[in-house]
Amino acid sequence: MPGGYGLLHRGNVGFIVFSLAGKKALVIGIANEESIAYGCAKALRDQGAALAITYLNDKAEPHVRPLAEKLGAEIILPLDVQVNGQFSKLFDSIRQGWGHLDICLHSIAFCPKDDLHGRVVDTSREGFSAAMDISVHSFIRMVRHAEHMMPHGGSCMTVSFYGSEKVVEHYNIMGPVKAALESVTRYMAAELGPKKIRVNTLSPGPLKTRAASGIADFDNLMAQTAARAPTHQLASIEDVGAYAAFLASTESANITGGVHYIDGGYHVVG
Repeated sequence: MPGGYGLLHRGNVGFIVFSLAGKKALVIGIANEESIAYGCAKALRDQGAALAITYLNDKAEPHVRPLAEKLGAEIILPLDVQVNGQFSKLFDSIRQGWGHLDICLHSIAFCPKDDLHGRVVDTSREGFSAAMDISVHSFIRMVRHAEHMMPHGGSCMTVSFYGSEKVVEHYNIMGPVKAALESVTRYMAAELGPKKIRVNTLSPGPLKTRAASGIADFDNLMAQTAARAPTHQLASIEDVGAYAAFLASTESANITGGVHYIDGGYHVVG
């Protein structure tokens, strides 16, 4: 329910679980309506959070801006994490508009095509550096900027995949990259815990997003995952969004440093 409370239903009785009313949330990584970031942004908005949404560049803006406006985003700005100064400009604008921030969600990853499709042992230095910078260090930079705008604590989240801990065919160098992302989650959670800033990783199973389309034989991976998962279902962006909304709430105030699987239980049998 937009602007309302998350509800847990038992019979005909609804119990209030959490609300994000009055919270300010930054979401980076929306590419289209099938993006994990879009599912998360919608869930945050539906629970009452105000949104700041970014788009990559002028080419991406016509695809992202209508979605941001549909979600009622109060701030819509460009962010290319490889361009020096854009993070600072983004957070300066958020500071001027809101004064503080409560929630940050990071859902971006990239690897040059040749390196993504090749063996890990053949990964180029340039490809590895680009993948780590865009997929991992950009999360560090986001949290660094957010820290100074969360005087009363907050929630920072990123998105990983099971290939970080087990070898998943065709996932290749993104496995080690996502392992690094999960590791920095733990270290930043330990560093920022005294400030009541939580840092967590969402780990959904394979989802048909634009980013995932670059992975070879991805349709087969989705089919295998659905067949083996205890629920026999793939996660949806709505599933991921619901979990993100919970981790953004004060009800999750003592949950930090975790990798949270949203994969129908696939990680226990995969």
